[in-house]
Amino acid sequence: MFQILVVEDDLNTRKLFETILPQHGYHPCMANDAMEALRVLENHHIDLALIDIMLPEMDGYALTRLMRENNVDIPIILVTARESIQDKRQGFTSGADDYIVKPFDEEELMLRIAALLRRSRIVSDHRLQIGGTELNFNSLSIMVDGKYEALPKKEFLLLFKLLSYPGRIFTRRQLMDEIWDLDTESDERTVDVHINRLRDRFRGSRDFEIQTVRGLGYKAVILA
Repeated sequence: MFQILVVEDDLNTRKLFETILPQHGYHPCMANDAMEALRVLENHHIDLALIDIMLPEMDGYALTRLMRENNVDIPIILVTARESIQDKRQGFTSGADDYIVKPFDEEELMLRIAALLRRSRIVSDHRLQIGGTELNFNSLSIMVDGKYEALPKKEFLLLFKLLSYPGRIFTRRQLMDEIWDLDTESDERTVDVHINRLRDRFRGSRDFEIQTVRGLGYKAVILA
């Protein structure tokens, strides 16, 4: 059974999660605030986190950033009543994988959880199949409709990252920090150059495309 960390200080919302998560086969691990959430992460295997933004002392944005800074790479969904583009931008740039607004539809939330857990397993397996395109992280190889395509390492890593989380927006800074060495002299425009090369290489792909999200960054969209 997947274990879901729920960081929520509102009693009624906590009770809601404690009811609906087991109904869908998930075990909830509850935390009232950020510090309790960190203790849960230390003592339990957690597969995914649902984090309320409006938490006492340390808000959900700060908790998400702290988790990412400490290499906690589980999927994170921010749950909040805020729905402006500024709030969503702050959520994604903090390191969240998804964002759902209260009051949320139970079925939609469960679909989002299932999708993120599925993508997380794909990353763990180091193999990705998108329609007729197959990426193998261990060999840094890509097959398109049975035909081998050679990619430079940075382009492969960039494509694998985007396709592992279709629909998720990554900022240039996030991509630089993960794919390029921290001591690199390259700036964020390097990401644009590599994105453009990938677009040129896979312009006719029936399986995916890379889209620019104005003011935020890039995301991969599955076409197959």
